[in-house]
Amino acid sequence: MQYKFGDIILAEVQYTDTFEIKRRPALILFEEYDNIVVAGITSNRKMKGIEIKKEEGLPKDSIIKLNYIFTISANMIITKLANLSEHKKKLVKNYLINKIK
Repeated sequence: MQYKFGDIILAEVQYTDTFEIKRRPALILFEEYDNIVVAGITSNRKMKGIEIKKEEGLPKDSIIKLNYIFTISANMIITKLANLSEHKKKLVKNYLINKIK
């Protein structure tokens, strides 16, 4: 399956500080050569990031953590959950552009 910017997926993610693997939602930023760069998503609403409401396709109100970016392979993806709205995609792009200026 081809993934694109704005897709929200459920993936098996290994944590950097342990060998534990958990299923977590993530936002696709881009895909290249079977490497998929994603931003983590959390339901901990105390975290900073871009808010996603339950009505936008996730099981709970959540936060896109743009300070938590990592690479996964396509075989770690379990399913596609939703797509970000054009408005939210623009917020993500603007945030990332401002960070690398």
